[in-house]
Amino acid sequence: MTNNPLTRRNVLKGSAAGLAASTAGCLDSFGGGSGGESGGDGEEYQVGHGEFNTSVKSANFPTDEKLYVYCVQSGWMNWPSVMEAFKDEYGVELNDDDRSSGEALQDARSHAQNPTHSAFNGGYSYAVQARDDDLTQAYKPANWDKVPEDAKTDDGHCTGTRKVTTALTYRKDIYEERGLDEPETWEDLLQPEIMQDLALQTPQAAVGLAAALSINNARGGSLDDVQPVIDYYNEIQEGGAEFTDNFLAQFTRGEYASFVRYDYSGLDLKYNNEDVAEENVGVALLGGEDGSKGAFNALYGYALLANAPNPEAAKLFMDYVLSLEGQQHFLDAYARPIRADELDMPDEFPDQSRYDETEFTVDQTELIEKQEDIIKDITRGAGL
Repeated sequence: MTNNPLTRRNVLKGSAAGLAASTAGCLDSFGGGSGGESGGDGEEYQVGHGEFNTSVKSANFPTDEKLYVYCVQSGWMNWPSVMEAFKDEYGVELNDDDRSSGEALQDARSHAQNPTHSAFNGGYSYAVQARDDDLTQAYKPANWDKVPEDAKTDDGHCTGTRKVTTALTYRKDIYEERGLDEPETWEDLLQPEIMQDLALQTPQAAVGLAAALSINNARGGSLDDVQPVIDYYNEIQEGGAEFTDNFLAQFTRGEYASFVRYDYSGLDLKYNNEDVAEENVGVALLGGEDGSKGAFNALYGYALLANAPNPEAAKLFMDYVLSLEGQQHFLDAYARPIRADELDMPDEFPDQSRYDETEFTVDQTELIEKQEDIIKDITRGAGL
Protein backbone atom coordinates (compact mmCIF):
# COMPACT_ATOMS: atom_id res chain seq x y z
CA MET A 1 0.00 0.00 0.00
CA THR A 2 1.44 3.36 -1.02
CA ASN A 3 1.75 6.15 1.52
CA ASN A 4 3.50 8.71 -0.69
CA PRO A 5 2.79 12.19 0.73
CA LEU A 6 2.70 13.63 -2.82
CA THR A 7 -0.59 12.05 -3.76
CA ARG A 8 -3.35 13.68 -5.78
CA ARG A 9 -5.21 14.58 -2.64
CA ASN A 10 -2.15 15.94 -0.80
CA VAL A 11 -1.12 18.07 -3.75
CA LEU A 12 -4.56 19.66 -3.76
CA LYS A 13 -4.90 20.16 -0.01
CA GLY A 14 -1.27 20.65 0.97
CA SER A 15 0.79 18.00 2.70
CA ALA A 16 1.31 17.78 6.42
CA ALA A 17 5.04 17.83 5.77
CA GLY A 18 4.62 21.26 4.24
CA LEU A 19 2.80 22.41 7.35
CA ALA A 20 5.60 21.03 9.46
CA ALA A 21 8.21 22.89 7.45
CA SER A 22 6.43 26.18 8.09
CA THR A 23 6.93 25.71 11.84
CA ALA A 24 10.33 24.04 11.81
CA GLY A 25 12.14 24.29 15.12
CA CYS A 26 9.04 25.47 16.97
CA LEU A 27 6.54 23.64 19.16
CA ASP A 28 3.92 26.39 19.38
CA SER A 29 1.49 24.35 17.25
CA PHE A 30 1.93 21.40 19.62
CA GLY A 31 0.58 23.42 22.52
CA GLY A 32 3.73 22.40 24.35
CA GLY A 33 5.24 25.78 25.14
CA SER A 34 7.56 28.40 23.72
CA GLY A 35 9.24 26.19 21.14
CA GLY A 36 12.84 25.48 20.28
CA GLU A 37 15.76 27.56 21.50
CA SER A 38 19.36 27.34 20.35
CA GLY A 39 22.14 26.85 22.84
CA GLY A 40 25.44 25.15 23.52
CA ASP A 41 23.61 21.85 23.90
CA GLY A 42 21.71 22.24 20.63
CA GLU A 43 18.00 22.91 20.31
CA GLU A 44 15.73 22.81 23.34
CA TYR A 45 12.02 22.11 23.07
CA GLN A 46 9.11 22.30 25.48
CA VAL A 47 7.02 19.12 25.44
CA GLY A 48 4.27 17.50 27.43
CA HIS A 49 0.93 18.52 28.91
CA GLY A 50 0.23 19.91 32.38
CA GLU A 51 2.39 18.35 35.07
CA PHE A 52 4.33 16.53 32.33
CA ASN A 53 5.46 19.74 30.67
CA THR A 54 9.24 19.69 30.45
CA SER A 55 12.13 20.59 28.17
CA VAL A 56 14.08 18.18 25.97
CA LYS A 57 17.39 18.84 24.27
CA SER A 58 18.41 17.74 20.81
CA ALA A 59 21.84 16.89 22.21
CA ASN A 60 20.15 13.92 23.90
CA PHE A 61 18.49 12.64 20.73
CA PRO A 62 19.92 9.50 19.09
CA THR A 63 22.44 10.34 16.39
CA ASP A 64 24.25 7.09 15.61
CA GLU A 65 21.07 5.02 15.87
CA LYS A 66 17.39 5.35 15.05
CA LEU A 67 14.50 6.07 17.39
CA TYR A 68 12.69 2.76 17.92
CA VAL A 69 8.92 2.94 18.37
CA TYR A 70 6.89 -0.24 18.03
CA CYS A 71 4.69 -0.59 14.92
CA VAL A 72 5.70 2.68 13.29
CA GLN A 73 6.13 1.15 9.87
CA SER A 74 5.90 1.49 6.12
CA GLY A 75 2.61 0.64 4.46
CA TRP A 76 0.51 1.43 7.52
CA MET A 77 -1.58 4.53 8.31
CA ASN A 78 0.84 6.85 6.49
CA TRP A 79 3.63 6.38 9.02
CA PRO A 80 6.32 6.89 6.33
CA SER A 81 5.04 10.45 5.84
CA VAL A 82 5.07 11.05 9.61
CA MET A 83 8.57 9.61 9.88
CA GLU A 84 9.91 11.70 7.01
CA ALA A 85 8.41 14.95 8.31
CA PHE A 86 9.71 14.32 11.83
CA LYS A 87 13.20 13.58 10.55
CA ASP A 88 13.18 16.68 8.33
CA GLU A 89 12.17 18.89 11.24
CA TYR A 90 14.15 17.40 14.12
CA GLY A 91 16.86 15.30 12.50
CA VAL A 92 15.70 12.09 14.22
CA GLU A 93 15.22 9.00 12.06
CA LEU A 94 12.57 6.47 13.04
CA ASN A 95 13.16 2.75 12.70
CA ASP A 96 10.79 1.04 10.26
CA ASP A 97 9.29 -1.41 12.76
CA ASP A 98 7.32 -3.96 10.74
CA ARG A 99 5.27 -6.05 13.16
CA SER A 100 1.74 -6.39 14.53
CA SER A 101 0.47 -5.04 17.85
CA GLY A 102 0.49 -8.55 19.32
CA GLU A 103 4.04 -9.19 18.16
CA ALA A 104 5.11 -5.84 19.57
CA LEU A 105 3.58 -6.60 22.95
CA GLN A 106 5.33 -9.96 23.11
CA ASP A 107 8.64 -8.34 22.17
CA ALA A 108 8.21 -5.63 24.82
CA ARG A 109 7.52 -8.30 27.41
CA SER A 110 10.60 -10.27 26.41
CA HIS A 111 12.77 -7.15 26.73
CA ALA A 112 11.17 -5.80 29.91
CA GLN A 113 14.48 -5.72 31.76
CA ASN A 114 16.40 -4.15 28.89
CA PRO A 115 13.99 -2.32 26.54
CA THR A 116 15.01 -1.98 22.90
CA HIS A 117 12.19 0.48 22.03
CA SER A 118 11.26 3.83 23.55
CA ALA A 119 7.50 3.81 22.93
CA PHE A 120 4.69 1.37 22.19
CA ASN A 121 2.38 2.22 19.30
CA GLY A 122 -0.48 0.02 18.12
CA GLY A 123 -3.96 -1.11 19.04
CA TYR A 124 -5.05 0.84 22.12
CA SER A 125 -6.06 -2.26 24.08
CA TYR A 126 -2.58 -3.70 23.47
CA ALA A 127 -1.02 -0.49 24.82
CA VAL A 128 -3.16 -0.80 27.94
CA GLN A 129 -2.04 -4.42 28.29
CA ALA A 130 1.56 -3.15 28.17
CA ARG A 131 0.69 -0.72 30.97
CA ASP A 132 -0.91 -3.49 33.02
CA ASP A 133 2.30 -5.49 32.59
CA ASP A 134 4.28 -2.56 34.07
CA LEU A 135 6.02 -1.98 30.75
CA THR A 136 5.08 1.72 30.41
CA GLN A 137 5.55 4.99 32.24
CA ALA A 138 3.27 7.99 32.59
CA TYR A 139 3.55 10.76 30.00
CA LYS A 140 0.80 13.05 28.78
CA PRO A 141 1.86 14.54 25.42
CA ALA A 142 1.03 18.08 24.43
CA ASN A 143 -2.65 18.32 23.38
CA TRP A 144 -3.53 15.41 25.68
CA ASP A 145 -6.47 17.54 26.77
CA LYS A 146 -7.83 17.46 23.20
CA VAL A 147 -8.19 13.65 23.32
CA PRO A 148 -11.66 12.33 24.33
CA GLU A 149 -11.83 10.93 27.86
CA ASP A 150 -12.66 7.42 26.64
CA ALA A 151 -9.55 7.39 24.44
CA LYS A 152 -6.92 7.87 27.15
CA THR A 153 -6.07 6.63 30.63
CA ASP A 154 -6.26 9.08 33.51
CA ASP A 155 -2.83 8.06 34.73
CA GLY A 156 -1.25 9.31 31.48
CA HIS A 157 0.14 5.93 30.44
CA CYS A 158 -1.92 5.41 27.25
CA THR A 159 -3.25 7.96 24.75
CA GLY A 160 -5.38 7.34 21.66
CA THR A 161 -4.15 8.93 18.43
CA ARG A 162 -6.49 7.69 15.65
CA LYS A 163 -9.52 5.51 14.90
CA VAL A 164 -10.37 3.19 12.03
CA THR A 165 -13.34 0.97 11.18
CA THR A 166 -13.34 -2.64 9.94
CA ALA A 167 -14.31 -2.80 6.27
CA LEU A 168 -14.12 -5.00 3.19
CA THR A 169 -12.04 -3.79 0.26
CA TYR A 170 -12.84 -5.48 -3.04
CA ARG A 171 -12.06 -5.33 -6.76
CA LYS A 172 -15.16 -3.84 -8.37
CA ASP A 173 -14.04 -4.91 -11.83
CA ILE A 174 -13.61 -8.55 -10.77
CA TYR A 175 -16.91 -8.54 -8.91
CA GLU A 176 -18.60 -7.20 -12.04
CA GLU A 177 -17.03 -9.96 -14.15
CA ARG A 178 -18.37 -12.54 -11.68
CA GLY A 179 -21.82 -10.97 -11.53
CA LEU A 180 -21.45 -10.04 -7.86
CA ASP A 181 -23.09 -7.08 -6.14
CA GLU A 182 -21.39 -4.99 -3.46
CA PRO A 183 -21.59 -6.99 -0.21
CA GLU A 184 -23.71 -5.52 2.57
CA THR A 185 -23.42 -8.24 5.21
CA TRP A 186 -20.81 -10.72 6.37
CA GLU A 187 -23.11 -13.47 5.13
CA ASP A 188 -22.65 -12.13 1.60
CA LEU A 189 -18.97 -13.11 1.78
CA LEU A 190 -19.95 -16.77 2.10
CA GLN A 191 -20.61 -16.90 -1.63
CA PRO A 192 -18.10 -19.30 -3.26
CA GLU A 193 -17.08 -16.62 -5.77
CA ILE A 194 -15.98 -14.38 -2.88
CA MET A 195 -14.51 -16.91 -0.44
CA GLN A 196 -12.22 -18.38 -3.10
CA ASP A 197 -9.82 -15.41 -3.03
CA LEU A 198 -10.60 -13.57 0.19
CA ALA A 199 -7.74 -12.47 2.48
CA LEU A 200 -7.90 -11.74 6.21
CA GLN A 201 -5.48 -11.38 9.11
CA THR A 202 -5.32 -13.43 12.28
CA PRO A 203 -6.56 -11.98 15.61
CA GLN A 204 -3.01 -11.75 16.97
CA ALA A 205 -2.83 -8.46 15.05
CA ALA A 206 -5.08 -5.61 16.16
CA VAL A 207 -6.56 -5.35 12.66
CA GLY A 208 -7.33 -9.07 12.69
CA LEU A 209 -8.88 -8.89 16.14
CA ALA A 210 -11.08 -6.01 14.97
CA ALA A 211 -12.29 -8.13 12.04
CA ALA A 212 -13.05 -11.06 14.34
CA LEU A 213 -15.00 -8.84 16.73
CA SER A 214 -16.92 -7.39 13.78
CA ILE A 215 -17.96 -10.78 12.42
CA ASN A 216 -18.73 -12.12 15.89
CA ASN A 217 -20.98 -9.17 16.72
CA ALA A 218 -22.77 -9.36 13.37
CA ARG A 219 -23.52 -13.04 13.96
CA GLY A 220 -24.86 -12.65 17.49
CA GLY A 221 -21.72 -13.29 19.51
CA SER A 222 -20.24 -11.35 22.40
CA LEU A 223 -16.95 -10.94 24.24
CA ASP A 224 -17.99 -14.01 26.24
CA ASP A 225 -19.03 -16.04 23.19
CA VAL A 226 -16.77 -16.13 20.12
CA GLN A 227 -18.12 -19.35 18.66
CA PRO A 228 -19.96 -17.46 15.89
CA VAL A 229 -16.73 -16.09 14.41
CA ILE A 230 -14.94 -19.42 14.91
CA ASP A 231 -17.64 -21.15 12.86
CA TYR A 232 -17.45 -18.40 10.25
CA TYR A 233 -13.67 -18.65 9.92
CA ASN A 234 -13.82 -22.42 9.52
CA GLU A 235 -16.42 -22.06 6.77
CA ILE A 236 -14.58 -19.41 4.76
CA GLN A 237 -11.30 -21.34 5.00
CA GLU A 238 -13.04 -24.37 3.50
CA GLY A 239 -14.14 -22.04 0.71
CA GLY A 240 -10.57 -20.92 -0.01
CA ALA A 241 -10.13 -17.80 2.16
CA GLU A 242 -6.62 -17.28 3.51
CA PHE A 243 -5.22 -15.65 6.64
CA THR A 244 -2.11 -13.75 5.63
CA ASP A 245 -0.36 -10.43 6.21
CA ASN A 246 0.88 -10.17 2.63
CA PHE A 247 -1.90 -9.58 0.17
CA LEU A 248 -1.83 -5.97 -1.02
CA ALA A 249 0.39 -6.57 -4.03
CA GLN A 250 -1.71 -9.61 -4.96
CA PHE A 251 -4.86 -7.51 -4.65
CA THR A 252 -3.57 -4.90 -7.07
CA ARG A 253 -2.68 -7.71 -9.51
CA GLY A 254 -6.14 -9.23 -9.12
CA GLU A 255 -4.95 -12.43 -7.41
CA TYR A 256 -7.08 -11.59 -4.38
CA ALA A 257 -10.45 -10.02 -5.16
CA SER A 258 -11.27 -9.07 -1.56
CA PHE A 259 -9.55 -8.40 1.74
CA VAL A 260 -10.70 -7.45 5.24
CA ARG A 261 -8.85 -4.65 7.00
CA TYR A 262 -10.03 -1.12 7.80
CA ASP A 263 -11.88 1.58 5.91
CA TYR A 264 -8.67 3.59 5.69
CA SER A 265 -6.88 0.63 4.06
CA GLY A 266 -9.24 0.53 1.11
CA LEU A 267 -9.65 4.29 0.77
CA ASP A 268 -5.89 4.87 0.82
CA LEU A 269 -5.45 2.15 -1.80
CA LYS A 270 -8.27 3.60 -3.91
CA TYR A 271 -7.17 7.24 -3.89
CA ASN A 272 -3.43 7.19 -3.10
CA ASN A 273 -2.13 4.26 -5.12
CA GLU A 274 -1.52 4.24 -8.86
CA ASP A 275 -1.05 0.45 -9.11
CA VAL A 276 -4.80 -0.10 -9.37
CA ALA A 277 -7.38 2.13 -11.02
CA GLU A 278 -9.47 4.18 -8.61
CA GLU A 279 -12.72 3.02 -10.18
CA ASN A 280 -11.77 -0.63 -9.63
CA VAL A 281 -11.61 -0.42 -5.84
CA GLY A 282 -14.67 -0.64 -3.62
CA VAL A 283 -14.93 -0.21 0.15
CA ALA A 284 -17.90 -1.70 2.03
CA LEU A 285 -18.97 -1.52 5.68
CA LEU A 286 -20.72 -4.76 6.61
CA GLY A 287 -23.47 -5.68 9.03
CA GLY A 288 -25.41 -8.76 10.05
CA GLU A 289 -28.32 -10.42 8.28
CA ASP A 290 -30.69 -9.31 11.05
CA GLY A 291 -29.50 -5.71 10.94
CA SER A 292 -26.94 -6.16 13.71
CA LYS A 293 -23.79 -4.07 13.48
CA GLY A 294 -20.63 -5.57 12.05
CA ALA A 295 -18.04 -2.79 11.66
CA PHE A 296 -15.85 -2.46 14.74
CA ASN A 297 -14.49 1.02 15.38
CA ALA A 298 -10.93 0.37 16.52
CA LEU A 299 -8.88 2.78 18.60
CA TYR A 300 -5.11 3.02 18.15
CA GLY A 301 -2.69 4.82 20.43
CA TYR A 302 0.67 4.86 22.13
CA ALA A 303 2.52 4.78 25.44
CA LEU A 304 5.99 5.78 26.59
CA LEU A 305 7.88 2.67 27.66
CA ALA A 306 9.47 2.34 31.07
CA ASN A 307 13.26 2.71 30.98
CA ALA A 308 13.02 3.97 27.40
CA PRO A 309 16.50 4.18 25.84
CA ASN A 310 15.67 7.54 24.17
CA PRO A 311 12.88 9.11 26.27
CA GLU A 312 13.42 12.73 25.22
CA ALA A 313 13.22 12.04 21.49
CA ALA A 314 10.26 9.71 22.13
CA LYS A 315 8.37 12.45 23.99
CA LEU A 316 8.97 14.89 21.15
CA PHE A 317 7.76 12.29 18.65
CA MET A 318 4.64 11.58 20.68
CA ASP A 319 3.92 15.31 20.82
CA TYR A 320 4.35 15.60 17.07
CA VAL A 321 1.96 12.73 16.36
CA LEU A 322 -0.74 14.40 18.46
CA SER A 323 -0.19 17.84 16.92
CA LEU A 324 -2.51 18.94 14.12
CA GLU A 325 0.43 18.59 11.74
CA GLY A 326 0.98 15.00 12.80
CA GLN A 327 -2.75 14.24 12.82
CA GLN A 328 -3.10 15.49 9.23
CA HIS A 329 -0.74 12.75 8.06
CA PHE A 330 -3.23 10.12 9.21
CA LEU A 331 -6.09 11.91 7.51
CA ASP A 332 -4.13 12.07 4.26
CA ALA A 333 -4.34 8.25 4.27
CA TYR A 334 -8.00 8.29 5.41
CA ALA A 335 -7.31 7.12 8.96
CA ARG A 336 -9.45 9.29 11.22
CA PRO A 337 -7.29 11.28 13.65
CA ILE A 338 -8.32 11.44 17.28
CA ARG A 339 -8.53 15.24 16.75
CA ALA A 340 -10.65 14.85 13.61
CA ASP A 341 -13.17 17.47 14.74
CA GLU A 342 -10.42 20.09 14.35
CA LEU A 343 -9.57 19.11 10.77
CA ASP A 344 -11.37 19.18 7.41
CA MET A 345 -12.64 15.69 6.71
CA PRO A 346 -12.43 14.52 3.07
CA ASP A 347 -15.53 13.66 1.07
CA GLU A 348 -14.21 10.26 -0.02
CA PHE A 349 -15.31 8.40 3.13
CA PRO A 350 -18.42 6.20 2.82
CA ASP A 351 -21.64 8.01 3.66
CA GLN A 352 -22.03 8.71 7.37
CA SER A 353 -25.40 6.96 7.35
CA ARG A 354 -23.63 3.70 6.54
CA TYR A 355 -21.29 4.16 9.51
CA ASP A 356 -24.34 4.80 11.69
CA GLU A 357 -25.93 1.56 10.46
CA THR A 358 -22.91 -0.71 10.91
CA GLU A 359 -20.34 0.78 13.28
CA PHE A 360 -20.03 -0.25 16.93
CA THR A 361 -17.56 -0.24 19.81
CA VAL A 362 -17.11 -2.39 22.91
CA ASP A 363 -16.22 -1.54 26.47
CA GLN A 364 -12.45 -1.07 26.41
CA THR A 365 -11.98 -2.26 29.99
CA GLU A 366 -13.88 -5.47 29.33
CA LEU A 367 -12.04 -6.04 26.05
CA ILE A 368 -8.66 -5.61 27.72
CA GLU A 369 -9.60 -8.09 30.45
CA LYS A 370 -10.76 -10.73 27.97
CA GLN A 371 -8.59 -10.01 24.93
CA GLU A 372 -5.94 -12.68 25.39
CA ASP A 373 -8.52 -15.42 25.98
CA ILE A 374 -10.54 -14.23 22.97
CA ILE A 375 -7.48 -14.42 20.73
CA LYS A 376 -6.53 -17.87 22.01
CA ASP A 377 -10.05 -19.24 21.61
CA ILE A 378 -10.40 -17.97 18.03
CA THR A 379 -6.91 -19.06 17.05
CA ARG A 380 -7.40 -22.58 18.35
CA GLY A 381 -10.99 -22.97 17.25
CA ALA A 382 -10.30 -21.86 13.68
CA GLY A 383 -6.91 -23.56 13.38
CA LEU A 384 -5.01 -20.31 12.91
